[in-house]
Amino acid sequence: MNLSDLRIFVSAARRPSLGAAALEMHLTPSAVSKALKRLEDSLGTPLFDRSAKQLVLNTSGQLLLDRAATLLALADQARSDIMGEKATLDCRLGGPAILLWRQGKVLAGALRDYPQASLRMLAMFEEEALAALARGDIDAALVTGEVLDGRGEHWSPEWQATPLGSVTLHLVAGRSHPLVAQLSNGDDGLLHASSAEVLQHDFACPSRSLFCGAQRGSRSDGWRDDALPRKIRYWSDDLQLLLGFVKSGDALAYLPEFALEDQELLRIQVDDCAFECREQVALVWNRNQAGGWLQRLAQILESNVN
Repeated sequence: MNLSDLRIFVSAARRPSLGAAALEMHLTPSAVSKALKRLEDSLGTPLFDRSAKQLVLNTSGQLLLDRAATLLALADQARSDIMGEKATLDCRLGGPAILLWRQGKVLAGALRDYPQASLRMLAMFEEEALAALARGDIDAALVTGEVLDGRGEHWSPEWQATPLGSVTLHLVAGRSHPLVAQLSNGDDGLLHASSAEVLQHDFACPSRSLFCGAQRGSRSDGWRDDALPRKIRYWSDDLQLLLGFVKSGDALAYLPEFALEDQELLRIQVDDCAFECREQVALVWNRNQAGGWLQRLAQILESNVN
């Protein structure tokens, strides 16, 4: 049994067809089929039920799949630890797009010492990211404290949660928004408005949580519409499209503070708003299978917490 064939087996076991596995592994279907046959010959038993039109794992195949992620992870860990900064790394990080946006620059900086490394940031909601981590499809997941508190069905006692601080949401407007021209800066350098002034204007909002993906309607961005009901004119679950409505001056939005790094956006402090939405953030990774580079990455991310 060799590692290359084992990787192909894992792909074939999780994909609907040989063709899909071949596409993922950048091989021909014939090469995938031969790799599976070599693996079965080395183990002395079939791994798939070939009576159906699609490959279906049998009992032996399922047993191997359950062990394969650990075997491959340990092999990758050993190789990267031995080679150090010369290692060819494929860092796969999954999580909500809004959290990947937040951590992107720090992640890129943390991997500069590894010139042969590549960084894959895969947008997926939190539970999907934890499921991918459990399968071995990603190396680490970005999640919020709400998910950590609930743990969920995919949680493993082998996982480590590295705290990455919190995300606070603020009311944000584009520089060309008509409300901006009406407001003046306070001593704190912020634009100040009353809720009555703010609620005269249209909002843009996702229809589902940008973190967990749950359909929450007007509650999806954390704004308390029960206390301060808004007129939501624009709905978009695409973060960039939502930002477009804000930058154009067509709408206000309730967004994380790091959105304000964009020079086209301004924060508006609502003086009589009694609530604040804040989410704790963490990096989740398998401490038993992590190579030195991933442990170092977690340390760098944690040290960058304000």
